[in-house]
Amino acid sequence: MASHEDRLERLDQPKGLKRPIVRRPDYDPETFGRFAEGFARFMGTARFLVFMTVVIIVWLLWNTLCPPSLRFDGFPFIFLTLILSLQASYAAPLILLAQNRQESRDRVTQAQDREAATRSHADMEYLAREVASLRLRLGEIATRDFLRSELRGLFADLDGSRGERRPPDDAAGAADPATG
Repeated sequence: MASHEDRLERLDQPKGLKRPIVRRPDYDPETFGRFAEGFARFMGTARFLVFMTVVIIVWLLWNTLCPPSLRFDGFPFIFLTLILSLQASYAAPLILLAQNRQESRDRVTQAQDREAATRSHADMEYLAREVASLRLRLGEIATRDFLRSELRGLFADLDGSRGERRPPDDAAGAADPATG
């Protein structure tokens, strides 16, 4: 037999589960997000605006020009207002969901663009350093024009000391009567 103390609720311990666990419906957020984007994309088109305008005009004409027995929404058009409010109450969160998804994609794209710009900047700095080092090295290398001018000077010095006259650099081969 249970004692009197066991039958009383204990306040220092949690109660056991008395109701069954309710399982929430499972859905794929990606599929729902694509649906929201498609819905938002459709609502932003001229086709949707024309469709809604035609529906409202037909609704108003039906409920004003038809015999009273065929009208389903009287003059203040309460039912039309309810339908438009219902449409807006579903459209707003779906549009916000689509905007949030687009914002997330934009954030990823911006991060990728920043990384690409950083890599490009580093590559350009590297290439600029390489070009600068090549210019410095080329400044130390004797160029063809520099060598020709030095050789002309040496030939002039040699010709001046011997008293002979030699033809200038490349013209010597063309003026040679043996090749002519």
